[in-house]
Amino acid sequence: MDQQTILFTLFGMMAVTYIPRMLPAIALSSRDLPPIVAKWLSYVPTAVLSALLAPSLLAPEGVIDLTFSNLYFWVAVPTFAVAIFTRNFFGTVAVGMGLVAAARYFL
Repeated sequence: MDQQTILFTLFGMMAVTYIPRMLPAIALSSRDLPPIVAKWLSYVPTAVLSALLAPSLLAPEGVIDLTFSNLYFWVAVPTFAVAIFTRNFFGTVAVGMGLVAAARYFL
């Protein structure tokens, strides 16, 4: 592949990544959203994170596995409890990492 094709591909990829993010920001920057829309949008990060985490926690090998051999699922249970009760991101990450390390060391 020649340099010009690579450069056009790179700029094209940059455009299709940047434009969909900037258009809503530009279009909505001067407007106040209705409260119901703002409330709905506040749940989007949680929904996206759940959609990313659920398959790897519940089905790490492509099949739902809730046995004790699924270390990440069982470590996630107390980690989620810490997240719910403390609402502290750093503490939640520290507990999760500590539990994974402890489980790998002792098991």
